[in-house]
Amino acid sequence: MAIYQLPTGTYETRSAFAFKGGSFRDKRHFAATAILLQHPKGDLLIDAGFGSQVAAHIQSLPRIERAPYQVVSTASEQLEASGYDRSRLRGVLVTHSHWDHVSGIDDLQMPIWINEGELRYASEDRDGEVFRIVSAGHKIHQYEFNGPPYLGFSASFDVYRDGSVVIVPARGHTTGSVIIFVTLPTGKRYAFIGDLTWQLDGIRRRVERPLLLRILADTDPKLVREDLLRVIALANVMQIVPAHDVTAYHGIPQLSN
Repeated sequence: MAIYQLPTGTYETRSAFAFKGGSFRDKRHFAATAILLQHPKGDLLIDAGFGSQVAAHIQSLPRIERAPYQVVSTASEQLEASGYDRSRLRGVLVTHSHWDHVSGIDDLQMPIWINEGELRYASEDRDGEVFRIVSAGHKIHQYEFNGPPYLGFSASFDVYRDGSVVIVPARGHTTGSVIIFVTLPTGKRYAFIGDLTWQLDGIRRRVERPLLLRILADTDPKLVREDLLRVIALANVMQIVPAHDVTAYHGIPQLSN
């Protein structure tokens, strides 16, 4: 069992928009990175990063949400370049359905792993438009939180039934967003928290998004606050990986290396 990062690009924003107390002068490059999770029972991608049609996907956003961006290789291109055997991939497991997590799905002909709440959000919400485009023609693998509470979260789904990859609901950012806990055989542990916070500053400083961004970006800011505190309590025992913090991926090897 192993994990690899597949960075597909970044887009720019200011830390003042990312977390309370951030500076407008502090420009951040938000990561759009997929994670390849290798397991003896079959592999998964966690999120998909930017795809080959990312320019069109960004153009579909409201003008106020568009930002300067930089693209490198798509997850699909990186898998191809490494000689990876795609028959091992069981699907793309999304932390949630926003465009910057799913753009690369249309380059990947494999099932999308998603729970009922997030599938409903992606089908109905304005922010699900890109998901609806890229998911066309893909098989949907719908999972349920049929497992017990896990690390303070109300329920869980044990992907491989061995405790190595456990998904829990974190429904405040979108109505079906999740956190994915990964435990490697070495004992190293990770929490891939999606957009619970956009930067590690939210963990280190114990702060939320600025008020306006909480109103605009989160379906339930109170739930985000509660889950953020749960994750902060775990920061000393595992590596916390907010999806958009470039530095959060340090120590995770790239597939091409």
